Amino acid sequence: MPSRHDVRRAGPEDAGQLARLLHAFNSEYDEPTPPVEVLEERLGELLAGDEIVALVVGDPPFGMAIVRYRPSLWGKALDSYLEELYVAPDRRGEGSGRALLEETLAMAREAGAEHIELCTGETDREARGLYESAGFTNREGGPDGPAMLYYELDL
Repeated sequence: MPSRHDVRRAGPEDAGQLARLLHAFNSEYDEPTPPVEVLEERLGELLAGDEIVALVVGDPPFGMAIVRYRPSLWGKALDSYLEELYVAPDRRGEGSGRALLEETLAMAREAGAEHIELCTGETDREARGLYESAGFTNREGGPDGPAMLYYELDL
């Protein structure tokens, strides 16, 4: 099983590898995705400008996590959002997703975040199992509270 030490922070030079992983992720789940070249350019810009933080596992990378930070409305700490976490299908079950998630949580704490959120599909049982085993919940106020719902709208 990979450890936190097998996970590293990605830089702008990793934009091509991240783009390929992100494209594969969206394609696997039949989500619309820009071409790899477009993703590479955009990821390079975002990484260079500190708009996102990305982690990768493997050499060459076969897994990634992308995180955003923003000021909290409720205090001076940061909120964080795990925008993407993906491990190539042929490398799943080896602990890489957990290693990426653990490093994401540690990195968020080190950055001063007091809150992290994410979104995943109802049918993605593997991802839900990983997140729930790490303490994430989709229930307000605890396990007996009402379900939290995520809404989106393309503009």
